[in-house]
Parts: sequence; structure tokens; C-alpha cells
Amino acid sequence: MNDDDLVASLQQHYGSAARRVARGGVAVGGADPGASDCCGPATDCESDHFGAGRYDPAELAGLPGEVAAGSIGCANPVALVDLQPGRDVLDLGSGGGIDVLLSARRVGPTGRAYGLDMNPDMLALARDNQRRAGLANAEFLEGRIEQVPLPDRSVDVVMSNCVINLSADKDAVFAEALRVLRPGGRLAIADVVADREPDPALRADPAAWATCTAGAITRDDYRRRLAAAGFVEVDIADSHEVGDGFWSVLVRARRP
Repeated sequence: MNDDDLVASLQQHYGSAARRVARGGVAVGGADPGASDCCGPATDCESDHFGAGRYDPAELAGLPGEVAAGSIGCANPVALVDLQPGRDVLDLGSGGGIDVLLSARRVGPTGRAYGLDMNPDMLALARDNQRRAGLANAEFLEGRIEQVPLPDRSVDVVMSNCVINLSADKDAVFAEALRVLRPGGRLAIADVVADREPDPALRADPAAWATCTAGAITRDDYRRRLAAAGFVEVDIADSHEVGDGFWSVLVRARRP
């Protein structure tokens, strides 16, 4: 697939997910049997492999129900880093905003949490969720994770939840993450990786990209690309299996 076709396919897929939640406030994947709005078939959307099931319920307490309903990630990246008051955070591919809003609560009014997403429907859902949550220190930006619309050295933490596998240019994503991090800044990622490289037929399948398999790379490739971008202290730990040969992993790294 060329990049334009891939972006259009992902826009349609995740735009549909956002509109579904906005219409009914129901869990993603639960409104239309057979639909797959998350990284996996609909049955997995409704399991604890994806979505709000990956979060401690106590952590979600106080957030509107629509925030959890719009969660379609593969783990909880907010739990990977100690977010202190006054820190600035960026979430790449912020979707319905769950990780941005959780981060905003942790960094407090002296900090700021940014969410970046390319999908207007997801941004609308996230901004609605922000208004419901009453958090003024969050901001949602429209753009691509390969071209972050923030200045150099502008945040202390970059996180992402099951999104980097969707990018066809992961090297650009990691380079941008390093660029916007302040020295010593942290990377905290939940993502899907593969035990082996997917075959060319899978790579060419738009549905497989949308369900987070076609774009998944191996753990070794992930480490290599992060190191090549300039990150140090790279650590990749398995979280849980999400399919045959595909795993949700928790990724930590640091900008020197």
C-alpha cells in the first residue's frame, strides 16, 4: 500500500469507531456484531486484550464513561512512567483521549498534556471527553505522528498506545519523538509487535493494517530503530498475546 491509501483506510476505520462511540457512548466494538474497531476482531475488542480493560478501574474513577468507551489501545502507557506535577506530556495517536486525560490529572494545572491525532472524528470525541472531564490542562492537536506540530524539546514524556504499528514510517515517528523530548525525557509506549516479519500479502491488506498486524515489526527491529533514532535504555516487555504471533508490549526508553 502507498502512504496515501494507508492513511485513507485508517481514517475511515478509526473515524467509524469514533462516530460509533459519539452516537451511543457504547464500548468500541460492541455496537455492531462483526465490526472491528480496535486492533483485533470484534470479539477481542470486547475482551480484556484491548480497551479500558487494560486499565485499573480505580484509575478511571472520576472520568466520564465515554472516555472508557472510546478506549481502543492495547495496554496502559500512563502506568509506564512516573508523571510528576508540572510535567508536559505528548500522546501520539491520542484517539478518544483516555491517556491524555489520565496524564492531565497526574501533571496537574502546572503541567500540560497534548494529544495528537490525524482523525477529525477522533479529535472531536476527545475534545468532548475533555469537556466532560473538566480538565483545562489538556490540548488536542490535529496532525500526523510522523510530523509533530510542537517545537523541539517541548515535552518531558512522549507516550503512545497501539498506534506506532499503524505508521508506515516508524523511523520518522521515533525521530520526531526524540526531537520534541527534552534532554532526559522519557518514552512510554504500548504497541503491538510480531514474532516474525509479516508476509508481503499481509502488508498489502488494509484490514490487516487497521487491526494492527500488517504494520507490526519484531521486538529486535523495534529496539534497533529506537537506538538508531538516538534513544538509550530501551526496554521492551511483553504484556499479553493479542493474536497468533502478535503481542502487546510495553516499551520504555530515554532521550540522553
